[in-house]
Amino acid sequence: MQLFGRQVGGIWRRAASLGWPVAVQHTFTTLMRTVDIIVTGLFSPAAVAAVGLADLYAQLPLRVGLGLGAGAITLSSQDTGRDAEVSRDRAITLALVIGGLCGLPLVAVGLFYARPLIALLGAEREVARLGGLYLTLVFGVAPMRIVGLVGARALQGAGDTRTPMVLNGGVNLVNAVLTVALGLGLWQFPRMGIVGVGLATAISRTIEAGLVAAAIATPRTALSLEPTWDTTVARQVVRVSLPSFAEGMSSSLANFPFNSLLLLFGTEANAAYHIGRRVYQQLTGPLYRSASTVTSIVVGQALGEGEAVEARRNAVSLLVLSFALLTAAGIAMFAGAERIVAVFTNDPATRGYAVAFTRVFAVSMPFFGVFFPLAGALRGAGDTRTPFYARLVGTFVFLLGASYLLAIPLGYGLVGVYVGMVLTYVCWAGIVSAGFYWGGWADTAASMIAEREEAGGTETE
Repeated sequence: MQLFGRQVGGIWRRAASLGWPVAVQHTFTTLMRTVDIIVTGLFSPAAVAAVGLADLYAQLPLRVGLGLGAGAITLSSQDTGRDAEVSRDRAITLALVIGGLCGLPLVAVGLFYARPLIALLGAEREVARLGGLYLTLVFGVAPMRIVGLVGARALQGAGDTRTPMVLNGGVNLVNAVLTVALGLGLWQFPRMGIVGVGLATAISRTIEAGLVAAAIATPRTALSLEPTWDTTVARQVVRVSLPSFAEGMSSSLANFPFNSLLLLFGTEANAAYHIGRRVYQQLTGPLYRSASTVTSIVVGQALGEGEAVEARRNAVSLLVLSFALLTAAGIAMFAGAERIVAVFTNDPATRGYAVAFTRVFAVSMPFFGVFFPLAGALRGAGDTRTPFYARLVGTFVFLLGASYLLAIPLGYGLVGVYVGMVLTYVCWAGIVSAGFYWGGWADTAASMIAEREEAGGTETE
C-alpha cells in the first residue's frame, strides 16, 4: 500500500509538472474568448449572439487543428518514449503541412459566404450582419489557426508543455488587449466594434502560427522539421487524426441545430447559453483540457517504452485526480453562478437564463472529470475511435434528440434542454470508461509502433 501511494504521488507530481503549463495556456486561450464576449456584451445582446453563432463555424478550423493535433501528439509521445526522433519529426512536419492546406478553402468560404451561413441558423438580420463580419476575419486566418494548434500539440507530445504555454499565452494576452482597444476604441485606437474584435483574433492567430513554426524549426526545442516523406508515418497520422476530427465535428455540427432550438426561446436564451458555455470553459477548461493532454503524454510515452501496465496504472491515477478537481470546480461554479454571470451581461432576461445554463454545466463537471482523462489516455495509445463514438452517440441522441423531445413535443421548454445537456455528458463518460477498461488500446499502440519500426522509423538524429 505504501509503495502504491508513492507511485500515485509520483504520477500526480509528474502530472502537475506537465499540466500546469497546459492549464495556464488554456486559461489564456479561454480568457481571450471571454474578453470577446464581455466586450461584445457592451454592444448589445445581438452582438453576443453574433459572436456565439460565428464561433460555431469557427470551430471548423479548430476541429481540423485538434484532429491533426491528436495525430501529432500520439506519434510524438510514442516516438519520444522509444527515442525515434526522425519518425517523430516526420510525423509532425506532415501534420503541419496538411493543416495549412486544409485551412485554405475556409478563407474563401469566409470571404463569400460568411453572412449567409449565420443567417442559415435562423438569426435575426442584425445578428447575421454582425456575425458575418466577425466570421470573415476568423476564417481568413484558418490556416494559421490550424498550424498553431498542430505545432503546440506536437511539442506537448514530446514532453515540452512550457514552450506552447509561453507562446500561446503571450499571443492571447496580445489578443485580449487588442480586443479591448479595437473593439471599444481605447488608447488612440479607432472604435471598430465587432470588426475590431475579429481583427484582434486574426492578428493574434497569425503571430501564433509564425512563433510555433519558428520554435519547432530552431534548436531551442527538441523537435525539428523533417520534410522527408514516409508513407507509414503519413498513413498513421491520417488514421489517428480522422476519428479525432470527426469526434470534434460531431459536437460542432450538432451545435447548429441545437442553437436553432435555443433560438426558438429567443435571442436572450441563445446569448445566455453562450455566456454559460464561456463561464465553464473559462473556469474549468484549463483543468479538463490539461487532464486530457497530460494523460495522452504520459500514456503515449509509457506505451512507447513498452510499459502497457504502467500506462494503465498512470491513467487510472490521473482519472482519480481529474474527477476530484472537476467535481470541486463544479460545486464552486454552481454556488457562484449569479455573481459570475453578472460580469457578462446587464440584461435581466439574459442573466436569468445564463445562471441556469451555468449551473447545468456545473452539475456536469464530474462527468467531464471522467471523460477527458480517459479520452486522453485512449488518444495517447492511438485509439481515437472510442472518444469519437462517445461524442457522436451522446451528442446526437441526447443533446439533440432528448433536448428537442423534452423541450418541444413534451412541453418542458428550457428545462428539457437542461436535462438533455446533462445526459449528453453522462453518455460521453460512460462510453469512454467502457472503452478504457475493456478495449484493446494497448494492442493498438503496440501494432502502430511495430509498423513504424518495420518501416525503418527507429533511427534517431
